[in-house]
Amino acid sequence: MNTKDSIDRGGFLKFLYLVNSITITEISNLYSSSDAVLARVESEKRVALIKAWEESEKTKAENRAYKRHSAVVLWENSKKASAEANLKRIEEKLDRNKAKCVEKMQNKVAEIHRTAEEKRAMIEAYKGEEYLEIEEKAVKFRTRGYSPRKFLPCFGS
Repeated sequence: MNTKDSIDRGGFLKFLYLVNSITITEISNLYSSSDAVLARVESEKRVALIKAWEESEKTKAENRAYKRHSAVVLWENSKKASAEANLKRIEEKLDRNKAKCVEKMQNKVAEIHRTAEEKRAMIEAYKGEEYLEIEEKAVKFRTRGYSPRKFLPCFGS
């Protein structure tokens, strides 16, 4: 006999001894514990599936929320750009109107200055005429030899 066969035979004999020593209640306990193990495995499998489903749904919800946030940001940027364009257009229009008003006011100031110069010139001309008149009267008074009369003598001294 081979030593290997004797070892296998010894292992088999031990197995037979163990099988013979196990009672029927112990066998039923083994089956019930395997049922419990199977039930526990099924329960763990179900819990794992539920957890996977939950994670999947959360991811989907997160993606939907991200898309909605992106849409809001896009809408906001679009509206901001539109408002800024309107503001720029209004500012340009105001700048043009301001330039026109400034030009009108400068023209008005120039016209006022020109009119004032004309009035000053007229006053100077009138003053010159008055001086000539006064000089002519003075010459008359000198040539006739009498002094100018006082107007309204009651007020004089």
